[in-house]
Amino acid sequence: MDSNSKIFVAGHNGLVGSAIVRHLEEQGFTNIITVSRFECDLTDQNAVKIFFMMEQPEYVFLAAAKVGGIGGNSNYKGQYFYENILINTNVIEAARQAGVQNLVSFLSTCVFPDKVSYPLTVDQVHQGDPHDSNYPYAYAKRMADIQIRAYREQYNINYTSIIPSNIYGPNDNFSLEHGHVMPMLIHKLYLAKKNKTDFIVWGSGKPLREFIYSKDIAKIAEWVLFNYKGTDPLIVSGDEEISIKDLVGILVDEFKFKGKVRFDKTKPDGQLRKPSDNSAIKELMP
Repeated sequence: MDSNSKIFVAGHNGLVGSAIVRHLEEQGFTNIITVSRFECDLTDQNAVKIFFMMEQPEYVFLAAAKVGGIGGNSNYKGQYFYENILINTNVIEAARQAGVQNLVSFLSTCVFPDKVSYPLTVDQVHQGDPHDSNYPYAYAKRMADIQIRAYREQYNINYTSIIPSNIYGPNDNFSLEHGHVMPMLIHKLYLAKKNKTDFIVWGSGKPLREFIYSKDIAKIAEWVLFNYKGTDPLIVSGDEEISIKDLVGILVDEFKFKGKVRFDKTKPDGQLRKPSDNSAIKELMP
């Protein structure tokens, strides 16, 4: 590991990418490559190929994606599939052509089948259809795993994937339409307190989720990039599940919100729970 290694962080403005950039800078890395969408559209195959040939990165974090919560996944199914499968395909292929030494791609626990045994394990990823609420995004992300596996077998490269649980932290997407559960709840609660209105939460509050802080993901991702030699994706999650109702209670306390909390049961819950097996990463990084 050389602090002067050229490391490209795709998606550096997002939740995961920005956390990785901050972490690398804290660790003394001095040659971090970033690019805006206006400078290089990662859905444009030719633009990505030219960018890689010009910059010649040695390592890549593929954190760029078109992401969202239940609302975004439900309303923009075609767009989510199209953009994500192009981003993954273009970046991984350009990295191979440019001789990138290693690449870490980020998947999501939503790639797992809807009907699955718990806890989630990597051998189950392709054993059934994803949940209907986010299947286009999930299938596009699954294809990154397939592409990496195929490239390992044909080109003998060491690229790999991380499957994180719900990530939260600075630079999250706080959109009320496209955001994930944590930032969307924070934004809704902020507005409810500001406007003195009810705090309305989608669904029943019963679903259980695992959360992990973006800084922890960045630290683990750096270790994986330089040290992991395995062939399977690595599940990265905390040890506890928390219900949306309990999460809402924590946020209400933090905001000192005194108004009424209402759960809108006409809105979808999504999957009831997605507990994951993090034993592999815990064994590698005790």
